[in-house]
Amino acid sequence: MSKKNLLICFDAFGTLFQPRRPVAQQYAEVANSLGLHHVTEDAVQSSFKAAFKKESKQNPNYGKTNGMNAERWWTNIIRNTFQPLLRSNEQLPSELIPKLLHRFWSNEGYMLFPDVPLVLRGVRNLQSLRYDRVVVGVITNSDDRVPDVLASLGLKVSPLRYGTQQQNLGGHSGNWDIDFSVMSYDVGHEKPDLRIFDAAEEMSMAVHGAGESSWEKIYVGDEYDKDVVGAISAGWNAILISVEKQSQDSKLEWRDEQEPGSLQELFQSSKAVGFKSLSRLAEWLR
Repeated sequence: MSKKNLLICFDAFGTLFQPRRPVAQQYAEVANSLGLHHVTEDAVQSSFKAAFKKESKQNPNYGKTNGMNAERWWTNIIRNTFQPLLRSNEQLPSELIPKLLHRFWSNEGYMLFPDVPLVLRGVRNLQSLRYDRVVVGVITNSDDRVPDVLASLGLKVSPLRYGTQQQNLGGHSGNWDIDFSVMSYDVGHEKPDLRIFDAAEEMSMAVHGAGESSWEKIYVGDEYDKDVVGAISAGWNAILISVEKQSQDSKLEWRDEQEPGSLQELFQSSKAVGFKSLSRLAEWLR
């Protein structure tokens, strides 16, 4: 009997990486270092929330809807976050926007969750143990910074990206941690819309080519409403990583106290399971 193929995709922000310190704190620290000593974390938090909401409404999907790139979109948010906090006759420091753009495009502003390398190694080891092919992707409601952020955090990220010329390379293979990236910025739809999961299935074909072999599809994320609901609706299995239980849905079964087994055993009685941490998931990847 031939082995199945495995397509496993991860959410990015909140699942693979997180801010090194709260975003508002980092914004305030950079502003303080450039002479805006009166700017506080609380003031930034409130102003950032308003600026983000306004920009999202005026230029949806990180600006892609109106032909903007992510850099310009975030430039607007940074400017509109700090402008209301300036005193009379005070100007935005010229270095503020470039410094914050760089920080949140790299490992200066973000850090991997500690167990990410362990989980990714475990996934790759499954190819020799249980699967014919294993394809690892990222599906995220975000702009096109994500592959650069992941690469800066030490992961080997393939250039394959949905909606770009690289998507059509075909037969792509390599020693990657992440075989492809699917961002809502490129797809035009956000999770839980099943079309973003369809895009990931299309990308898996770009990695190893079309074939008649069956695929097991798993999505790992940290938000029940977007990640679990979206994956199940698209016909995938789902794994929720969350310290706190986000849903009372009886269809989602928590596996933290269960003796680890195989991935197939993980989904024997439910298409959606939960763990409190990636380290607990890693125990099922052996």
